[in-house]
Amino acid sequence: MKRLLTMIALCAGMSTTAFAACRDNVVLVHGNTASPSSWNNTINELKRKGYVDSEIFTPDWGSKSCASCNDHNGSEETPVRNAILTAINQSCTGKIDIIGHSMGVTLAAQQIYKLGMASDVDTFVGVAGAARGLLSCGVYPYNVWNSTCGYYGLSVGSPLLNSIYGEALGDKVYSIKSYSDQIVCSTGTCYVYGIHSSRLWNENATYTYVLGHFGLQTDTYVKQVSLIQ
Repeated sequence: MKRLLTMIALCAGMSTTAFAACRDNVVLVHGNTASPSSWNNTINELKRKGYVDSEIFTPDWGSKSCASCNDHNGSEETPVRNAILTAINQSCTGKIDIIGHSMGVTLAAQQIYKLGMASDVDTFVGVAGAARGLLSCGVYPYNVWNSTCGYYGLSVGSPLLNSIYGEALGDKVYSIKSYSDQIVCSTGTCYVYGIHSSRLWNENATYTYVLGHFGLQTDTYVKQVSLIQ
């Protein structure tokens, strides 16, 4: 009887451990002309928290040499869409978490909307995104004539941004922003129609740092990971 009770206790412990190890897969979507390595600080923090490589997805999208060539259409979409689908299909919880930086925020939001998978996203974190557009791109259709600012780009009121505005992004939504962001605030203001462009609709909270556009990605990794716990 004593041996049986010991075995039951061991099995219960193993079951608890297995349950504790089951967590949402994480998709990290980098920004325009960046690469998955731009997430190294976040990845290291995830691993410090116990995540393994198979739980972290880092789609590599877009041209690395022509920022104005990238938009939210065609070849830029495919790696992000595939990463989201694979992460969900392989998730032991049936849910995923997504963290996007810069243009990766709107690209990830677009794919969630297109796939109709907001209910599969537990937490969505937008870091230094231009969810409401870039004033430096102009206001559509009087926008700067390049792909990044065009129909599928980040001009204020572009068809792309209008298509995702107000759409669900996940069970919990957070934004990380700065008033020192040299990309989002390049015209001297961070506001689009009275709201900081990095703020997301229906968000649970927003966090502000005195950091530049790229520092918001590399230096807020502890906050990023804490938001998906």
